[in-house]
Amino acid sequence: MDDRVDELAKICSMTGYAAVAKELPQGSLNLELRSVNSRYLDIQFRLPDEFRQLEAAMREFLTARLKRGKIECRVSFSRITPAEDLQHINTDLLQKLLELDRAVRAVLPEARGLAVADVLRWPGILGTESSSAENLFGPCMELLRAALDELTAARGREGAKLKAILLERLGNMRQLASEVSPRIPALLATFQEKLKARLCEAMINCDDERIRQELTLFASKIDVDEELSRLQAHFDEVERVLEKGGAIGKRLDFLMQELNREANTIGAKSVDAEVSKISVELKVLIEQMREQVQNIE
Repeated sequence: MDDRVDELAKICSMTGYAAVAKELPQGSLNLELRSVNSRYLDIQFRLPDEFRQLEAAMREFLTARLKRGKIECRVSFSRITPAEDLQHINTDLLQKLLELDRAVRAVLPEARGLAVADVLRWPGILGTESSSAENLFGPCMELLRAALDELTAARGREGAKLKAILLERLGNMRQLASEVSPRIPALLATFQEKLKARLCEAMINCDDERIRQELTLFASKIDVDEELSRLQAHFDEVERVLEKGGAIGKRLDFLMQELNREANTIGAKSVDAEVSKISVELKVLIEQMREQVQNIE
């Protein structure tokens, strides 16, 4: 039960690779899994013809374990023909091959005919029994399970690194956001002094009420308390989602959009070079996080 909880809480990258092989009496069976980023789960297979009937079961198995990513599953099988089978040729299959060869060359006289080596390599031509896909179903699924375990472990290790990177960026963003609010009172004080000087220079009544009205209007224009509050809420949600784990990529991508919206608004309201700089640095960090989030399942 604890292992299942840990598995659900784990953050997985969508990039990974796994390769496994198994030696069988019939030959050598190899299976590879490759995984890259994708908005959805996209599974593609590269299978020998005799394994095509296994594709549905393999797809169902992968779909039950993976949520997102472009997955390529490649299977190869190098058949070994026992020495005793070299003395047996499937004459029925050989006759069909000869008939097909004649039919093709009747239409395409210049086509090259079947060579002895081509015939001997044809699946099922040697031996009294061929290695059917049914006989290989169990070993193939065992390899798929082992490869998926290896791929999941690799994606989990990469996901742990991504989590650490995102939390580090998040800490930097919290620090930057905390530097904005303390600058507002100084900005208001500076504006008040400049306003008094301008009014007096223009010989305009500079009574306290007029200054208070202008100051209130200016304060409302540069007020970013609401944006900062929303930023803090989004920071907390990003941290909560990262700690919860699981398939969180889409949720994090949405949160990156919301963070960027608030950072843009802070920059648009800024009348201070330092606050503008902070807004730019926030957006740089958000973009860095967004690029990393694209790798998370």
